[in-house]
Amino acid sequence: MRIVGLTGGISSGKSTVSNLFKSHGVPVVDADLVARDVLKKGSGGWKKVVAAFGEEVLQANGEVDRAQLGQIVFSDPAKRQILNRLLAPYISSGIFWEIAKLWMRGFKVIVLDIPLLFEAKMDKWTKPIIVVWVDPETQLRRLMARDRSSEEDARNRISAQMSLDLKRTKADIVIDNTGSLEDLNEQFKYVLFEVKKPLTWTEFGLSRQGALSVFVSVTVGVFICREISRL
Repeated sequence: MRIVGLTGGISSGKSTVSNLFKSHGVPVVDADLVARDVLKKGSGGWKKVVAAFGEEVLQANGEVDRAQLGQIVFSDPAKRQILNRLLAPYISSGIFWEIAKLWMRGFKVIVLDIPLLFEAKMDKWTKPIIVVWVDPETQLRRLMARDRSSEEDARNRISAQMSLDLKRTKADIVIDNTGSLEDLNEQFKYVLFEVKKPLTWTEFGLSRQGALSVFVSVTVGVFICREISRL
């Protein structure tokens, strides 16, 4: 199985690339969706967050107010570290089970869409690693326009993440998303070709088909050895 790492920064266009993969039949495990499930009312992650940050981060219906929680942690690095530490085990477990379900269904290639790919040290499980990059000015302008936020708030959110310039040095493939949607689609054609290349022997061995092949080979080998021993 090939697990492709997809990351970027806020307002870099990573979600657009993720949707392009989905539209071309490549399954995506979205860490943000897993994180939302982790924070559902009554879940283990929900209880940890309420205990650490108080009921002021809850909406009237008891669900976590993600916007309010985001404002708290993006303006305070210490609180952001607390939140990451509390939720990391739940998110990692959720991602593992999503990957396992796709493996059981026989998919040979999946995309792991995770903003904190490097920070969470999950890059060691993915190959190739794709970084969606934009220059800092474009990132700031797009974020302010998207969220209608002040420049200060936008800069706080951007600075809370690893810089895109640093991420691109760790990438196997860099998608420059400073241009138009047409430019992005052209780059994606190359990316899709690279991602869908035939699996290496190691990747095939980790796929469901590979595991079944090994099981059949071992079973046949044991049977033959038993028959030979009877001669």
